[in-house]
Amino acid sequence: MEERSLKVLANDTTFFNKISNTLTKLLIPTKIGLNGMLITLKRNAVLKAYENYKTVDKEEHAKEEATLNRYEESYTLYLESIDKYIMDSVYKKVKSGNASSFEQNALSNYYNVVHLKDSEYNEYKARKQKFLLDLDYETVLNGGKEKLVKRYRKLYIEKSDELYKSILKNYSVKLADGIKEKNQTQIELYKNIFATLDEYIKTILPLKLEEDFKDFQKIAKDYDELDRFDIGKLDEKDFLEKNVILLGMSRTLFTHSLPLVAADQCYQKLLRDARNLIVTTKQESKQEETYQALLKIVRNYNEKLLSTKVYWENPEEREAYKNFWEEYSAATSDEAREIAMLKKELHEVKDGTLKEKQIRQFYKNKLVEFGVMRQLKNRCQTIEEVKLKKVSVDARINPA
Repeated sequence: MEERSLKVLANDTTFFNKISNTLTKLLIPTKIGLNGMLITLKRNAVLKAYENYKTVDKEEHAKEEATLNRYEESYTLYLESIDKYIMDSVYKKVKSGNASSFEQNALSNYYNVVHLKDSEYNEYKARKQKFLLDLDYETVLNGGKEKLVKRYRKLYIEKSDELYKSILKNYSVKLADGIKEKNQTQIELYKNIFATLDEYIKTILPLKLEEDFKDFQKIAKDYDELDRFDIGKLDEKDFLEKNVILLGMSRTLFTHSLPLVAADQCYQKLLRDARNLIVTTKQESKQEETYQALLKIVRNYNEKLLSTKVYWENPEEREAYKNFWEEYSAATSDEAREIAMLKKELHEVKDGTLKEKQIRQFYKNKLVEFGVMRQLKNRCQTIEEVKLKKVSVDARINPA
């Protein structure tokens, strides 16, 4: 007995360590269960508070304010409960190697959002809320309870709409602040704007259409046209065409969050990219395709933005646009409208850099093809030698 009692056992085989390891394994699913129940309770509370707020009599201001406060408080607690689930459950499952691919992606996306906190705090706040909402919306859909899905979707659409508008407004402010910058940060900003518009139209707009989105007729044609960009790999010309459609739809979907000034800069960016692509494309057929994409940008820019512009800082720009619009509106054929756009482009592009000179020549060649301009040939003529005789001043005054 004494000999057996002095035997040294490995740490992982002792009774207490076995119990400890067992509890650790049990802890993860227990935490998931507890957090799942907590999220369900908080979700039900926020749905009830949201529905109360939406149905309260707006003329009873005190009651409306009270229901709004309860709704906002319950919404905060609800998001905190989802955040706790990420930290307590998903993190431990990934660390232990028991996480699904969905949970692994969720944690990766979570850290992608969190890293914005120090550098882009306003975007971080909106992105984190959106991430947590998306995560629980997926949970609700997988639950298969149609009544809950229907109730939750209304809240999800409204909050997502607010968050996307907040993100785009943040981008618009940064774009205005850095209006003179021509660096990589500015390029990334344009990319983020177009990516956010694309994400919204793919994920939130279809849900709004199910809820009878009243302004859909204004963007129906553009919405249908976007489908062709979901198949195959897109080249630079395809991205130009897709982005100009997204930008055109934003004039209806995000009139205030992506205001006219910011949208104007985005159109100008697309025009610059299209011009550069035309002069750098060597294949004639590809160059012509890019030229047709440029015409779409010019047409959308003038029809959907400049035609709605009220205040012009530069009177000369306003006069130039007025002259163009009169000619464009009076045109009775596609050829006449194309000529009007080419003439406007010639007015817009200055003869400065090599690429600007090249695109101007490209436009002039197009106008020559339409018979609007003439291409004068360079001619030289040899003149026979002429002998000059030096004559005095007196001789010129009083010739013999």
